[in-house]
Formats: sequence, structure tokens, C-alpha cells
Amino acid sequence: MRPRHTLLAVLVAAVWGVNFVVIDVGLDRFPPLLFCALRFLASALPAVFFVGRPPVKWRWIIGVGMALGVGKFGLLFIGMHAGMPAGLSSLVLQIQAVFTALLATAALGERVRGMRAVGMAVALAGIGVAAVDEGTSGPVLGFVLVVAAAAFWGVSNVLTRKAAAPDAFRFVVWVSTVPVLPLLVLSLVFEGPGADADALAATDWSGAGSVLFVAWVSTVLAFGAWGHLLRTYDASAVAPFSLLVPVFGMSSSALLLGEGMSTLRWCAAVLLVGGIGLASPAGRSLKRCSIPR
Repeated sequence: MRPRHTLLAVLVAAVWGVNFVVIDVGLDRFPPLLFCALRFLASALPAVFFVGRPPVKWRWIIGVGMALGVGKFGLLFIGMHAGMPAGLSSLVLQIQAVFTALLATAALGERVRGMRAVGMAVALAGIGVAAVDEGTSGPVLGFVLVVAAAAFWGVSNVLTRKAAAPDAFRFVVWVSTVPVLPLLVLSLVFEGPGADADALAATDWSGAGSVLFVAWVSTVLAFGAWGHLLRTYDASAVAPFSLLVPVFGMSSSALLLGEGMSTLRWCAAVLLVGGIGLASPAGRSLKRCSIPR
């Protein structure tokens, strides 16, 4: 890769890592489901009026929108709101690579063998170490919800591959329209109209900025840059940079939020990132699984 493209790939990973800190800020100002709905509303508007619908069947747009928006991000936001640290969330969420491989085996007939199987075992060991650490020092429910979010990310990855949208950016914009209404309904039911109204009425620059950063910077701009890299280079050259996301996520959380890093958490990070590095498939299939953080 050219130096400027290498820097761009690192910058995108940094944005996606810092994004977890911004989510943490937003969750201090909005109920999690409402915040998630606002994120996708801002991601879809006004872009959906300027990009045509991708040439894929509606069932793929709706399926990915529900799995990604309601399943992955809804559970992620609830888990972080329940006390799951931002840095650890950025790490644990990467177990999606293992869920993706397992679901692809069941749904697409792909096989897991050799180094991919070894890598998955190592990554799962990392999750086990993180679970032990979180079980003794933090909220177990938040940890479980983030793991469940990673599973839904795996579902959305497989559905995205089945959709095989030729223009990933247009696909993500239209996918972003799907979860807005379900998330708003869930927020009204479980978080209450009073809480939603109070949060919206009390919105300050930090709250609005967190929504716009997560929607426009982390999703629209960063995903657009990532898509450009994937169109320019082989996916096997670009995808490894995504392993930097938890590095930036954990370091920025420690720097900006004061989150500590225990010995067990460092061990979990090494095992999980290393295992995913071994398990990550190379080739064109990764292009269809690159969903923004």
C-alpha cells in the first residue's frame, strides 16, 4: 500500500477505536436505544435522498438492518450502558470474526480448517480470559450483552455476503434506514417516553456531537474511506488494519476515560487480537463483510 493509504487505514482504525469513547459519552446523555436510533437516523439522513437504492432485494436490506442496527448496536449500547467499559467493549466485539466463520460454515457451506481453526480457538480463549476478568471486577450482564452483540454482527456479516451489494456505501446508507423505527419503538416501550423526551430536551453540544460523530465520522466518512481502500487494494492487504481498532479503543479509553488495564485484560487482548489475526480469511469475501463500527 502507498504510504498515504497506509496512514488512511490507520486513521480509520483510530476513528473506529475512539468511537467507543464517544459512544460512552453519548450514553451519559441519552438512553441507549434512543441513542442508537438517533445514530442510524443521522447516518441515513440526508444521504438516503442522494444515493439510489442498491440493486439488491429488500429482504437483504431489512435483514442486515435489523441484525446490525437492532441486534448488534442495540445490544452493544445497552451493554455499555449497563457498565461494560468502552475499551473492553472494543476488544470483545472483535469476537464477531469467530461468529462470522461459524455462521458462514452453517449457512454458506464454508469450511473452518487449519490456521483459521487454531485462530478461532485462541480468540475464544481470549474471550474466556476476559470473562474471568470481567466476572471478578465488572458487570457480567454488560459483558454477555456485548458478546451477544458480536454474534448479531456475525449474522449481519453473513447476510451482507448473501446480499452481495456491488456498492457497499449505498448499501449501508439504506440499511441505516431500517433500524430507526424499531429502535424508537423499543425505546418508548422499555425506556419510556418521559426519559426519551427529557434526554432530547436536555441535549447539549456533547450529546449532539456524540450522535454526529458516531453517525457521520465513524459511519459515513470512515466507512467511505475504508470502501475506497478495499476498491484500491486486495482485502487481504486492508483487513488486518481492523485489528488496530481495539488497540485504539483500549488506549483512548484509558487516556480519556481513565479505564484501567488489568493483567488479565492485557492477556485477553493479546489472545483475542492474535487469534482473530490467524482466523481472519483473506481474499475478496472480506469486502462483503466490512461493516462500520
